[in-house]
Amino acid sequence: MAFVLLFSSQGASAVDIGQLAPEFSLGNEGPATVSLSALRGKLVYVDFWASWCAPCRRSFPWMNAMQEKYGANGLVIVGINVDQRNADAKKFLAQVPAKFAIAYDPAGATPKAYAIKGMPSSVLIDGEGRVLALHPGFRDEDREGLESQIRAALPKRAN
Repeated sequence: MAFVLLFSSQGASAVDIGQLAPEFSLGNEGPATVSLSALRGKLVYVDFWASWCAPCRRSFPWMNAMQEKYGANGLVIVGINVDQRNADAKKFLAQVPAKFAIAYDPAGATPKAYAIKGMPSSVLIDGEGRVLALHPGFRDEDREGLESQIRAALPKRAN
């Protein structure tokens, strides 16, 4: 597992830091869609997840806390589910609720565009749509570093 994570973090992705993130426009629970272009001007934390992913169960409470703590400052978290069966995702969300946007990609086109290798994986995207950070996996010891990246990237407010 450590080898895969190391390999994934060393340029194996289709996107690199500084590049424009691939656009996505995906369905969610309502009639609307979640699209990256609609979030321009915001700091976007995209998290790829699946119902069968054990670390995802630990990352959701952390993402809920980050959305609550930094949402008013411009952070938008988008969880992109890759389950082929929507019922699996709904069962997961009933057990581990999300307080952030959820989008569904059962065909897997978005994780393919980002060359995601495992679940969960996250991408931090600035207000201009450029990739700031890529992070495979989620471990409890990652929390502080990820939050630091978010804090540093938040849009600066004029006083």
